[in-house]
Amino acid sequence: MKQNLIQINPILPTLVPRCGQSIVITIDGPAGSGKTTLANLIESQLASSFTVHMDDLYEGWQSTLTPELTVKLGALLAKVRDTSQVAFRPFDWHKSAQAELIDLPAPKYLILEGVGAGVRAIRNFVSLALWIEVPESEGLARVILRDGAQVADEMVGFLALQSAYFSKEGPKKSADYRLSGLETV
Repeated sequence: MKQNLIQINPILPTLVPRCGQSIVITIDGPAGSGKTTLANLIESQLASSFTVHMDDLYEGWQSTLTPELTVKLGALLAKVRDTSQVAFRPFDWHKSAQAELIDLPAPKYLILEGVGAGVRAIRNFVSLALWIEVPESEGLARVILRDGAQVADEMVGFLALQSAYFSKEGPKKSADYRLSGLETV
């Protein structure tokens, strides 16, 4: 993953805001590809940054890659553009309910990471779109190792939704950079 960061680091200071005063970076790719790891590494390099994880915008397994996610992303970015605030209610997966509102000043760099971050409807807000590739079987094995065997059945349905999303929205094709997720964890 550090090789991916070496490739991205020189680009970061050259990016121009396209969402108010914020530079939006999206990181999309298959489940288990290393998107969160890369987001954390990028965020650690930047003084003014915040990451929104798609897992926080999903509403449980039954509401992941839906039109509602696209609406949430659009509203979140419109608020950043119009009011310089990041505001959303993350989903608490343990309680199966919305958590307390997160409302904070928009950072210079806003990172959106997770499956769904590269949705077509928000691309006009995005300064840098990244794609991380990993074979589906490798990604699935990583997710189960990370989250436990209890997610295996849910992941079967999620992988089908993920595949349909990739075909419909084309986040890989539209990415500014395509990175390898192999050897990331």
